[in-house]
Amino acid sequence: MNKYDNRRDFDGQPRLILITSIAAVVGACSTVTADLLLHAIRFFTNLFFFQTLSTQFTSPATHTLGAWVIVVPVIGGLIIGLIARYGTEAIRGHGIPEAIEAIMFKKSTMSPKVAVLKPLASGIAIGSGGPFGAEGPIIMTGGAVGSLVAQHFHLTSAERKALLVAGATAGMTAVFGTPIAALLLAVELLLFELRPRSLAPVAVACAVAGFLRPLLIESGPLFPLHTAVLPPSALISCLIGGVLCGAMAWALSTALYRVEDGFHKLPIHWMWWPALGGLAVGIGGYFQPRALGVGYDVIADLLNNHMAAAAILSLLIAKAVIWLLALGSGTSGGVLAPLLMLGAGLGALLGPYLPGGEPAVWPLVFMAATLGGMMRAPVMAVVFAFELTHDVNALLPVLATATVAYGFTVITMHRSILTEKIARRGHHIYREYGIDPMERHSVAEVMTTAVDTIDADALITDVMSTHFHAHPRHGAYPVLRQGALVGMLDRHGIASKPDAVRVGDLFGVNVPIVALADETCRALATRLAVHGVGRLPVVADMQSRRLIGIISHSDLMKPALTLHAEELERLTVRKVRFFGKAQADIG
Repeated sequence: MNKYDNRRDFDGQPRLILITSIAAVVGACSTVTADLLLHAIRFFTNLFFFQTLSTQFTSPATHTLGAWVIVVPVIGGLIIGLIARYGTEAIRGHGIPEAIEAIMFKKSTMSPKVAVLKPLASGIAIGSGGPFGAEGPIIMTGGAVGSLVAQHFHLTSAERKALLVAGATAGMTAVFGTPIAALLLAVELLLFELRPRSLAPVAVACAVAGFLRPLLIESGPLFPLHTAVLPPSALISCLIGGVLCGAMAWALSTALYRVEDGFHKLPIHWMWWPALGGLAVGIGGYFQPRALGVGYDVIADLLNNHMAAAAILSLLIAKAVIWLLALGSGTSGGVLAPLLMLGAGLGALLGPYLPGGEPAVWPLVFMAATLGGMMRAPVMAVVFAFELTHDVNALLPVLATATVAYGFTVITMHRSILTEKIARRGHHIYREYGIDPMERHSVAEVMTTAVDTIDADALITDVMSTHFHAHPRHGAYPVLRQGALVGMLDRHGIASKPDAVRVGDLFGVNVPIVALADETCRALATRLAVHGVGRLPVVADMQSRRLIGIISHSDLMKPALTLHAEELERLTVRKVRFFGKAQADIG
């Protein structure tokens, strides 16, 4: 092993313990916040539809308002518009894009207004009949809780990100009882990295929320289900279902932003748009009452095949139309629950006609596939479906179908329903990420070991003639005294200095900026950029400062050649004979 190689598999920073401890507190706070949001939704549902002060669950579909039900979502929309106009515009939308935007472009900071007004606005929007889920609002609200806690400590932006995501995913865990899926949501959508510094705090926050959830919210799977094992012929149905779910995700995402574009063309202030969206919700809810609200009871009926085909078709049309119009109007609400309902409804309609038998499994399969395709998070969708139902037998068809839907949307859609909104604000997010080749290579692997140096006792007049003549080989050179680094000297450093001065006298007692052999190329690239230099001396250790090499911008390009070979160079496979049999040889 290289004697300078002290690298680790992971960056084992002791601050990980501190951040993870804070994340545990954030997880507890987000669980309480999620419970408050659910109570707010039930409170406003009873207030708007039944004129009672209660937090007991009651479906808005059982109202007795008659045609007056059309007015209820309009009132809710007016209130949302006022909160957004005079409170904060951050409450508008479905929450996850706003969380991503805060992470990527706002150094993971959110305001206290968001933590207070987002759950209030979402409770009013959903409680007045909005066809939304609670997950988007709680992800943003939980994220705001994490961000606010983080802002009270002396933390980096990366550490605040970990706590923001910890709060967001803990809130999702509390609402759905899906801690592992919430963690995967963080990995696939929110963290934009897979490092202990972020994974451990988020995992702990989700675990804390999972343990605390039964104390506040009903425990157990939200939609318990048990289906039979499918035969191999069902793989054909998985392929068909994946394509159909991917196509539906494409259609819904495209339609949503066309609706949003339509609202932007209206000659009225955006404050009034949620009321117009509420009017569409009211009309749709008048003809199809079960399309109002979150609709977890409807999802349960679809998953258990308790609805007739005609009723399902009518419900899907109404839910899709009012969801698109309401969300496009800029009100406050989530996308997961509507997607779950639409996917489950499509599966319930097509299940009896798909090869492979067992129609009961297809609502769950289509539900997860629609979610995975729409959000471009197939692994999260698979685990989410399992944690919602505890149905082990459905894992395999869900995996196959969700993967096909994911592949379909990756190929056909430039951006997802989440990132399109951010792109419209001028920020593009590239969601593919892997190990940076500059992380994989150390300084020792790419540094130049044959180094031109200057002796500290040399006179400036001599150095000018030997190193800084008309055509110097380098812009700067290491200065050594008895083999130990004193500093780096460039032409600017000796300009206007007396010729008889020794080079070593130009440097003070400050420790020069150096590189260590076992550091990553990425760390060195950052250091070069921060200090505005083109090359750094590499020393064996900070005590002896014994020079062992030098690293420059050109050296840091070497890892890129490795990436080029992996990604772009195509090899020809030819057949050769080996012990009488044809074998493949790479050449």
